[in-house]
Amino acid sequence: MNHLVRAREVFDVELAALRKVRSQLDESFTRAVDLLVETLQTRGKIIVVGVGKSGNIGRKIAATLTSTGSTSVLLDSVDALHGDLGIVNDGDAVLALSYSGESEELLNLLPAIKRFAVKIVALTGSPRSTLARSSDLALNVRVPREACPFNLAPTASTTATLVMGDALAMAVLQARGFKQQDFAKFHPSGAIGRALLLRVRDIMRSGVRNSIARQNLSVKEALLVMTQAKAGSVSVVDARGRLVGVFTDGDLRRHMAADEHVLSKPLAAVMTRNPVRVRDDALAVEALKVFNERNIDDLIVVNSKNYPVGLVDLQDLPKLKIM
Repeated sequence: MNHLVRAREVFDVELAALRKVRSQLDESFTRAVDLLVETLQTRGKIIVVGVGKSGNIGRKIAATLTSTGSTSVLLDSVDALHGDLGIVNDGDAVLALSYSGESEELLNLLPAIKRFAVKIVALTGSPRSTLARSSDLALNVRVPREACPFNLAPTASTTATLVMGDALAMAVLQARGFKQQDFAKFHPSGAIGRALLLRVRDIMRSGVRNSIARQNLSVKEALLVMTQAKAGSVSVVDARGRLVGVFTDGDLRRHMAADEHVLSKPLAAVMTRNPVRVRDDALAVEALKVFNERNIDDLIVVNSKNYPVGLVDLQDLPKLKIM
């Protein structure tokens, strides 16, 4: 069999599974989100428990919840009966994962969990299963079939459970008013943390590396300014020093193709007016957003008075480890 054909079949099966589970969403999901938010507001935590592949998916769900400010831990269903139940407290909420809803290890754990004043939300493909009937709420993740050719290996079902967990985490995040600044507190290291904690002024080129030229300067003179700053663009300013345009290497090539006298022309005649810019006190993540949305290599940085005070070069971002 062509491997690409098989790969596309797997994608098709899993995409169809997600569409089916999406159509099964009902008010139980809303009640589950409300339950989790209430748990967190009363200083409780979310305990995720599952067996086998469901346990693996549960680990990722717990990690996503925790990284977005919803305190969560993974409880091993076997170790729980040998002391790990100590992490459970009254007021916690339990996300119990079992596609069949009849996993023996999980069902053996339920009576012990229920000795605590906790709420249980089941993620299962069998709404009439023992797990579903033993829970306060059940979210249906039933899929038409697995991607496995024998319809045995958990594939589409684990994907559906994972996405349901992501949906819960994102809905809880929104309900709790979790913001970018909060996200940064939990991700101080790595590209995400740096982009959310650093300001544009922390990553921009400034001083002699920030090329600036008056709009009455000739293109030839502006090129010398760019060369000295080792920059691919120059911020063009008016007589008061405020940003009015930008001129880039790309602009030079385009104009030279149509006008052999472009080098003698003033910047005001060839510059791009009202260029894209970002404030120096903006978060670095805002600069990343601009680069992702606009086809530019350099981003001009201005202060509150619209004076160009720096430049963010797209090539610098990997070195700064925020991309």
